[in-house]
Amino acid sequence: MEILDWLVLLGSTFGIVWYGLWKSRGEKNIDDYLRGGHSLPWYTISLSVIATQASAITFLSAPGQAYVDGMRFVLFYLGLPIAMVVISAVMVPLYYRLNVITAYEFLENRLDLKSRVLTAFFFLIQRGLAAGVSIAAPAIVLSVVLNFNITIINFFIGLVVVLYTVTGGSRAVSQTQKLQMITILGGMAWAGYLVIALLPKEVGWEGAMYLAAQTDKFNTMDFSFDLNNRYTLWSGLLGGFFLQMAYFGTDQSQVGRYLGGTSLRQIRLGLLFNGVFKIPMQFAILYIGAMLFIFYQFQAPPSFSIPPLSKNCPKRLH
Repeated sequence: MEILDWLVLLGSTFGIVWYGLWKSRGEKNIDDYLRGGHSLPWYTISLSVIATQASAITFLSAPGQAYVDGMRFVLFYLGLPIAMVVISAVMVPLYYRLNVITAYEFLENRLDLKSRVLTAFFFLIQRGLAAGVSIAAPAIVLSVVLNFNITIINFFIGLVVVLYTVTGGSRAVSQTQKLQMITILGGMAWAGYLVIALLPKEVGWEGAMYLAAQTDKFNTMDFSFDLNNRYTLWSGLLGGFFLQMAYFGTDQSQVGRYLGGTSLRQIRLGLLFNGVFKIPMQFAILYIGAMLFIFYQFQAPPSFSIPPLSKNCPKRLH
């Protein structure tokens, strides 16, 4: 990496964290810390919710999904807009009226303290495991790019995340994720441009589209009722609806993002925008994967060596 690459990497990492901590200054009580003092507008809510759901794993794995299996994974998200409407109409007003800080506080009011503690415990276990995977994915990329020990990179990323999360609270997390999401979308747009611009001139964009269609990479619609087919219109609408209802309606990693909204209207706008925006965003990510498949029909795919976990562990070639 060149000096400019290091400046961009370190500047964006610490700059985004500093911005989140700066935006969270002036916190005075637990409500400010856990709900951001009800200060988040709809666009911050939406980008933060999207960033929480679409971690680095999405942008690393989804293009690979399209590369191997085509773009039919987009059907998985068809139930999302319906779920956002139901959550905005039913669950958000309930949380807002009861003035709860977490989704599990509602369970204590409705049932008892043991129910709240049990669900919160399972949430922490689940989120801890998910966060570990979310940190490990970009650590693998950085270890290849920097040729650095992956364990140290994992530790460094985790330390930075814990620092601004514990120090700044919910508002710092939401503000930081907003900038992270903008950065990710910009990088995704640039990657989409490059994968098409670097195609051989005799192929071009039209040729790539034709080849992708002929190799069944644009398999975005399947109306069959085949139970052995994982991605169909019906599994996306039905299974996606209930999955998104559970995730956005009861998972504190999502509920905590939108409970900090300035008003009920702002929360609803943020969630509805997420429901509208997520499908085309996922489509674009999968489209890049399909174009990568065509690109590597004319270029040799790269081979990378991941730096070992320790000196006694041999390097693995991928």
